[in-house]
Order: sequence, then C-alpha cells, then structure tokens
Amino acid sequence: MDRLWSPWRMQYVTSTGEPGGCVFCDALTSDETAPLVVHRGRACYVILNLFPYSSGHLMVVPRRHIATLSSTTAEERSEMMDLTRLAEQALTEAYKPQGLNVGMNLGRSAGAGIVDHIHVHVVPRWSGDTNFMTVVGEVRVLPEDIGETARRLREAFGRLAPDQ
Repeated sequence: MDRLWSPWRMQYVTSTGEPGGCVFCDALTSDETAPLVVHRGRACYVILNLFPYSSGHLMVVPRRHIATLSSTTAEERSEMMDLTRLAEQALTEAYKPQGLNVGMNLGRSAGAGIVDHIHVHVVPRWSGDTNFMTVVGEVRVLPEDIGETARRLREAFGRLAPDQ
C-alpha cells in the first residue's frame, strides 16, 4: 500500500475552526507564518498558502484588514494587481506552470475560507495535475515541501523585484 506523507496538514485537519485572530494580519510578525511571506510591498504582500491546492499556491494580501474589494484604496488595488502580475512572473520563472488560476472569493458563500481579509489567489497549474485525489479522497498531492517552495519563490521575487 502506498502512503502519502503530509504532516504539515495535521494542524489543518485538527483545528477547531474557531477564529483566533486574523492569519493574514499575524503573518507579517508570527514566528509560525512569517516564513511563508515571499515578498513584501508597501500596501500589500505575497504569502504562500499554508494549505495549498498545488505547490507554489500564492496569495496577494493587503496589509490592512479589509473584507471587500470596495473597501480597498486606489493604492491597495493597484499594488494588489502589480503583485499579482509579479507573482505570475515569479511562478513562471520558478515552476514553469502550463497555466495559472487567479481569483478572489468574496464571502463565505463564494468559497472564502478567510472572509474578513481580502486576498487574491495565484495558483500554478499543469496538464494532468487534477485527479481523483482532491475530489474523491479529499487529499492534495504536493511534490514539494513548503519550505523549499518559499525558498524558490523568494529567489524569483528577489530577481524580478530587487529594489522592493
């Protein structure tokens, strides 16, 4: 029998779902999640998803705690798009995906896991990367440790935006 080893998911599957603060607000200072931040801008930053759909799953997040796109400032909207573009470039350089999913889920009914802090998902995709595991087994198969993903993407962001 084959086994899939993903010990980092234990935190997710055993969590109570009770809010204990905002993971995005805490991400810039928390010892646990700060290592997932791969790039910092003035109004926003880029962070790896701790529970990704695929290796390299990034999120572009405003520093300010806001829940809706209509609550953003012009600077936040502009930088969110600029960093989404930069995330596309970094993922393309580091992983050479065959496609990307880019999007936002606004509100719980729209699929937002974190409803009170807006963010843009940037998910690299490859032909054949979707299979029965996610749908039937409720399991995601990731070929790379998240620490290695963070290292690769920090290097790519550093080359693409060295002065930020």
